[in-house]
Amino acid sequence: MTLASSFPTPQVHAFDNPARRRRRSHFHIINRNKPHRTLHFLLIPTSPSPSSSLLFSCSSFPLTHSDPILQFRHHHLLSTDGNFIVEDLSAAVEEDVSPATTARIFVQEPPWLFLKGLLMQEEEMRQKDKEREKYNLLRRRQIEAETEAWEKMVEEYRELEREMREKMLAPNLPHVKSLLLGWFEPFRAAVEAEQTAHRARPKKQQDSIAPHVDDLPADKVAVIVMHKMMAMVMENEEGCVQLVHAAVHIGMALEQEVRIHKFVEGNKSSQSKKTEGDAEDSLDSDKEKQRNYLNSLLKKNRLREVQMILRKEECSPWSRDTQAKLGSRLVELLIDTAYVHSPVNQSADTPPDIRPAFRHGFKAVPWHPGQKFSKKYGIIQCDPLVLVGLEKCAKHMLIPYMPMLIPPKKWKGYDKGGHLFLPSYIMRTHGSKKQQDVMKNVDGAQMQKVFEALDILGNTKWRVNRRVLGVVESIWAGGGNIAGLVDCKDVPKPDKPLVEDLKLIQEWKCNVRKAKKINLERHSLRCDTELKLSVARKMKDEEGFYYPHNLDFRGRAYPMHPHLNHLGSDLCRGLLEFAEGRPLGKSGLRWLKIHLANLYAGGIEKQSYDGRLGFIEDHIHDIFDSADHPINGNRWWLTAEDPFQCLAACINLSEALRSSSPNSFISHLPIHQDGSCNGLQHYAALGRDDLEAAAVNLVAKEKPADVYTEIAVRVYDIMRQDSNKDPDTFPNALLAKVLIDQIDRKLVKQTVMTSVYGVTYIGAREQIKRRLGEKGFVTDDRLLYAASCYAAKVTLAALGEVFEAARGIMGWLGDCAKVIACENQAVCWTTPLGLPVVQPYCKTERYQIRTSLQLLALQREGSATVYSRYLSRSREVHFLLTLYIHWIVHT
Repeated sequence: MTLASSFPTPQVHAFDNPARRRRRSHFHIINRNKPHRTLHFLLIPTSPSPSSSLLFSCSSFPLTHSDPILQFRHHHLLSTDGNFIVEDLSAAVEEDVSPATTARIFVQEPPWLFLKGLLMQEEEMRQKDKEREKYNLLRRRQIEAETEAWEKMVEEYRELEREMREKMLAPNLPHVKSLLLGWFEPFRAAVEAEQTAHRARPKKQQDSIAPHVDDLPADKVAVIVMHKMMAMVMENEEGCVQLVHAAVHIGMALEQEVRIHKFVEGNKSSQSKKTEGDAEDSLDSDKEKQRNYLNSLLKKNRLREVQMILRKEECSPWSRDTQAKLGSRLVELLIDTAYVHSPVNQSADTPPDIRPAFRHGFKAVPWHPGQKFSKKYGIIQCDPLVLVGLEKCAKHMLIPYMPMLIPPKKWKGYDKGGHLFLPSYIMRTHGSKKQQDVMKNVDGAQMQKVFEALDILGNTKWRVNRRVLGVVESIWAGGGNIAGLVDCKDVPKPDKPLVEDLKLIQEWKCNVRKAKKINLERHSLRCDTELKLSVARKMKDEEGFYYPHNLDFRGRAYPMHPHLNHLGSDLCRGLLEFAEGRPLGKSGLRWLKIHLANLYAGGIEKQSYDGRLGFIEDHIHDIFDSADHPINGNRWWLTAEDPFQCLAACINLSEALRSSSPNSFISHLPIHQDGSCNGLQHYAALGRDDLEAAAVNLVAKEKPADVYTEIAVRVYDIMRQDSNKDPDTFPNALLAKVLIDQIDRKLVKQTVMTSVYGVTYIGAREQIKRRLGEKGFVTDDRLLYAASCYAAKVTLAALGEVFEAARGIMGWLGDCAKVIACENQAVCWTTPLGLPVVQPYCKTERYQIRTSLQLLALQREGSATVYSRYLSRSREVHFLLTLYIHWIVHT
């Protein structure tokens, strides 16, 4: 719709209507600019008659007319197509107007309201057009990100190679980028040679050596394998990867890209009948036509047609054997072609120190912690030169399943929903065929509530908190080791003692092992931090983004993106906020203060609400200082238990309080609320035990209870009693004296929290051992091990005393699982939302396949069902609820 600001003056003409010639004459106004259209505007009689009110079917305005010309007070009336208004008046004027009286015709609404409505409609249409255009642009970007990511990476390597050849000089690249560029061409050539040899092999040999190796171009295969291998090295603390793990994951990545590649490239045209000499040119032409056609569909956002073509191109899924064989062969080619050289200056006569970047070997590991070595598995060990500076180069790695720029597809089935083109499954079954079959065959109507819940989570729009990101970047650039960030420097290795003393040598070796272990852990944590920050840097300029969600087998929802999400660490939660804000309101401002007090913790979160609000009022100047000067101020926020979330809350609260109306302030901050040991809450409710319910805050009280502190107090009491016993008759008395001053909430928290998940004595021992190691009070390894064993026994005993009813329910549920397993059936149930759950605990069958590197031992789901303690400790309690409600109804 368009509006003009001025109009031609209408002309008045006498008009003789033949149909009404005997009744009266009329005036008719026409627009000279549109001679082909007759617009009836107003009928006014020329014969005098007494004044009377006139009724018209159109909404108009006051008119004044005099003989012989009509004078208009308002000229800005338009039709929807930009012409004069015009409504044909069907109602005839019954009475004439006296010429001595000026006729004034009043109507229902003034013209400016009419014009205002037109303007508002046009503005709405413009906004809708802008939103539609913005959405289409984001949609195109999302499609490119999912379908062309590896292609762009290949083009980047080609461009770098061209630049290097033209300038005869290696470009100044980051460490990982320079390594990958050096490996790219030799590895690509090896893959291309393998593809040529593959086509010449018989079908049986093709399937046994490297199946599907020629389904992708060699350069794309090379890039995928290199990046996947480096990503797995970054995730591993020791710089080595199990061969079976690497082979299967590389095979899965290639299978996924093969599907997308076949969709983009299209099949060979069966309609073209050309000579064999023109076959190659014809194939290239057909592929180009198919690519152009699909690209045109993508640009027009005709996504359904594209997806229909994709389904036609889909092939049957690859088996785990196929993935492992292909991945193993490509890993072997990478080992043969990837090299590194030492940067140490060497003399001219010395040959360069060039060595393989990866080596294939074997490593012995125990079946269970504490046991002797009993098995060996193949590993791919990377050279230490590859690890140098690796954690700083995460931003150059391709991260799959990034947050989406547009809302994800709505879930409609097992593999229908989530990302536009990347494979997305509603449940993470981890290869459990029983669970997959159930999910594929379940009725969609039964799952509707589950679909809707995941869609709501997926449609939540997030954005990066730039102010917090700036603080994190500053701390990280300064070396980390603040606010929970890992230290960017390694622990120095101790020097070898000069004196050849056996005890000193053994102590030195032990300290060297500790330093290596700490440095490997720090390397892994630095890589993890870099991956999180890499995602934040890429998404910080986006107006918003979305996280597609899916479920684990128990029905718990998780974002599909693994690194930076709102269920992650304090760093992740502090970096994210809602893209769409809401006014705080009076209650929102109060909850923002309570949220800040909870994040500060240190016992503050266990006070009453009024106590927490008072704490915030007492530290309001610290909050303002933290928001204004997070790095150079008094840094009060660093004393919080969750520092980055605390900083984000300080910034948000300070902005609200400084605004003219704090209650009207638009806040984007998520307010997280968590239960008090959710698993024990469920068991306390099922057991209807008042004391247990009060311990996990199922009973309203002024101050919240802390189950972890209660268990810690009970552990302290037991150890205090043990410490007073005679060490000769009770050896643990000495351990009790060592540990009695180390008992706190943090020491027992993880063991208590995981007790409902089925933590064993060994698991509890390892958890407490890590906590004691962090304290640094016990340095001797033997004493640390003995103290951990004793503390684990006492903690589990205290837990059984405090939550006796919960332990009884766990035992009863375990008995149920045994009965079901004896019938060789899987324990299964349906949640109230309609989600079918199948416990995946079955006996696995081991089988071997021969690959080009070695025999690989794979596992597959067996037919026999086994009882698992994890059933009785599972946090998922819908099975419990179903049985318990059934018992209540019948009793």
